[in-house]
Amino acid sequence: MQPRKCEEMAKRNKGKEENGFVYSTNNDFDYDAYENQEEEETLEPGAQDLRIWLDRKSRAGKTATVIKGFIGLEDDLKDLAKGLKTTCSVGGNAKNGEIILQGDVRDKALAYLSKKGYSAKKAGG
Repeated sequence: MQPRKCEEMAKRNKGKEENGFVYSTNNDFDYDAYENQEEEETLEPGAQDLRIWLDRKSRAGKTATVIKGFIGLEDDLKDLAKGLKTTCSVGGNAKNGEIILQGDVRDKALAYLSKKGYSAKKAGG
């Protein structure tokens, strides 16, 4: 038995994998529906309803400010996160409609978002 070459394996695995899905156990699953899925348009700042949370759990004991509720394109989310990180002088990340900032910077984040016209408020206990 001879080992398969990488090119042969790559040819064999072509197909549904290109859409990010390899296999589904659901008989009614439509692979093509995910191919044509579009991102939502970014709402105007006044129409956004953002919540600012303080998260202490599942972050190796570090405190993080999490801003949830952003509706729009991933690029617009990253631009907003960049402005927040610069204003608050902290590091952070933006993905899946959330902005995560290092440390407790809720007040600075709220002031920045209000100044930019976003509807934002603190949430959580």
